[in-house]
Amino acid sequence: MTIEFRLSKMIFGTMRLADGYSADPQDILKRIKHCLSLGITTFDLADIYGLYTYEALFGKALALEPSLRQKMEIVSKCDILYPCTERPGTVKHYDTSKEYILWSAENSLKNVGISYLDLLLIHRPDPLMNADEVAEAVIALKQSGKVRHFGVSNFTPSQFELLQSRLPFALVTNQIEFSVLHTEPLYDGTFDQLQRLRVQPMIWSPLAGGQIFKQEKTPQAQRVVDAMTKVAKELGEGVTLDQVAYAWVLRHPSNPTIVLGTSDLKRLESAQRATEITLTRPQWFAILEASQGKPCP
Repeated sequence: MTIEFRLSKMIFGTMRLADGYSADPQDILKRIKHCLSLGITTFDLADIYGLYTYEALFGKALALEPSLRQKMEIVSKCDILYPCTERPGTVKHYDTSKEYILWSAENSLKNVGISYLDLLLIHRPDPLMNADEVAEAVIALKQSGKVRHFGVSNFTPSQFELLQSRLPFALVTNQIEFSVLHTEPLYDGTFDQLQRLRVQPMIWSPLAGGQIFKQEKTPQAQRVVDAMTKVAKELGEGVTLDQVAYAWVLRHPSNPTIVLGTSDLKRLESAQRATEITLTRPQWFAILEASQGKPCP
């Protein structure tokens, strides 16, 4: 039986789940339920988040109301090893060996307290990646029902093609950085490939790490903020800069989804409203021109 792959347009990111926010499972559960009420049904986790502690923290919240599992899609990632209490070592590195991928997936399931992941991503390209070995691991996880779909994160088109060439099923996403200040995927072949394969990208850092909101801005950021402010005024009263930035990303025909970096309830609501905004071509290109500092060729 083929299981349909779907992600919500806005995704709740957990990289900063308790960074400046409450770590109380009851409070995290409140955020989860608020997301679901908004139509944000996908939750983006990774083994490394919170230095390997946030998956379990999310799991403690979900355990308070386990029936919510059926209303959401849970994503996790693996392969980054960062020396810390939870992962003793001497150097940050990547591990895409079959043994590690299988162990990491099992560990994520245990941490979150669930029987399957909707999506597992290879978090970072590994220079020592043996595509055949990765394929063996993900095929085994899929056949066991422990992971329903697979994808990658931060992969170049050639890295994506290499792994895809070893798999009997399609990779369903490449989670990449893209924003009004980081436009490389438009030109490096990443979006071209994903659109050709009809693969939906997941976008991280859609607000450029908050650079557009800093008091002291780079010349590029200032140009972009000026352009987005004009567009926001054109769109009507109440439209905010973050909504314009999200709408700019969503305008791309590859049909991207956005991984949000906030746990603030009001900002989650604001982000979800951005899905109702469609920029015109002149508005979109005005922001691109501001980002690049020159008109289109």
